[in-house]
Amino acid sequence: MDPTSIAFHHFGCKVNFAEASSISRQFREKGFELKNHHEVADIYVISTCVVTSVAEKKCRSAIHQAHRLNPKAKIAVIGCFSELKPDELLLMEGVDLVLGNTAKYNLLEELMKLKAPDYHGGLIPGIRENSDFMPSFSYGDRTRSFLKIQDGCDYYCSYCTIPLARGHSRSDTVAHLTGSACEIVNHGIREIVLTGVNIGDFGRNNGENFLQLIQAFEKIEGLSRIRISSIEPDLLSDEIIGFAASSKKIMPHFHIPLQSGSDRILKAMKRKYNLELYSSRVSQIRQKLPLACIASDVIVGFPGETDENFRETYSYLENMPVSYMHVFAYSKRENTLAAQFTDVVPENVKNERSKQLHHLSEMKKKAFYEQNRGTEVNVLFESDNSKGWMHGFSENYIRVKTKYLNSLANQLRNVILNETDSDGMYVYRQQ
Repeated sequence: MDPTSIAFHHFGCKVNFAEASSISRQFREKGFELKNHHEVADIYVISTCVVTSVAEKKCRSAIHQAHRLNPKAKIAVIGCFSELKPDELLLMEGVDLVLGNTAKYNLLEELMKLKAPDYHGGLIPGIRENSDFMPSFSYGDRTRSFLKIQDGCDYYCSYCTIPLARGHSRSDTVAHLTGSACEIVNHGIREIVLTGVNIGDFGRNNGENFLQLIQAFEKIEGLSRIRISSIEPDLLSDEIIGFAASSKKIMPHFHIPLQSGSDRILKAMKRKYNLELYSSRVSQIRQKLPLACIASDVIVGFPGETDENFRETYSYLENMPVSYMHVFAYSKRENTLAAQFTDVVPENVKNERSKQLHHLSEMKKKAFYEQNRGTEVNVLFESDNSKGWMHGFSENYIRVKTKYLNSLANQLRNVILNETDSDGMYVYRQQ
């Protein structure tokens, strides 16, 4: 296949983004023209997610959109949807190639085979052979780089398909990741976001641990910022919190999944902690880093969640000093334990509970922003131009906007958080 145009459309987590970015660089290096997925291209690559039924629906819509944009285009579908439901995807109009989470790293090679008259591919054998760790990181997409440090999960929460799609927990090594981080820094990137499916489990397969990794990254010259993505509360140790609090590079920003404010529901979800442990982690962070951003995930409408259980969750989050929440309505996933539960919560009840928690999250976020009013922060500005404005994030993940100036992209600026716009976002007035 001669060099041509290709468009990537990414769905799902930061791990998916890092992987898709790494794969797309292979095509750029071979002379392919990278296009936006809204544009007409010769090849479309849909990087998929199956964490919810909504995510699946969006992936299907993206496939339909690509086929409408160019009915003659080759369409490759990669990622978690491909891992779990390859036969379903192959039946979709326009789909030529389906690659799971290991096979997708051979995307360039497999696409080149499509021009062969005797090619009968589509589904690559060994789609579920995902026991190896495949390194990935992004650059050239944003001023931050997403670096995958770990993959897979051994937790098997009762609602989650990710262990089925991603396989067992496995990690890169501290030495190799340090080398990748140095390469990222050499491309002029100031901030690295550590990502994975269960990053707190890092290193268990090779005798290392997450604390050793962040200690090594602290010593990397030229790296300004390290941001930790979602980490399970039972794996967020006191030592990790203490080191983050003393670090000059680790950002005071923690994303700690909760999922429910009811110990009964947490047990049914097969989570590995209770509310007492979760509260202790948040308390530790607040003692050492009073202005840290603490985000939480919560699922509403899990089978068996009663009105009383929801009130427990609402009350717990209302009184917990978290900065905001990601709220999800429970989505039944095939081949999970929870899919067999019969005490289903009606959709209208799930929607109402979700609405209430979204409102609570907005109130908490406004309070967090107001708590930081008058403080001086360091903002790393992104390169996107949105109607004449550009945005950046402080150390503790407060979003700040300023008039677009190309030379300000990927630059750190000290900003005093005083002025806000009509939506409550802080504004930086350039001198």
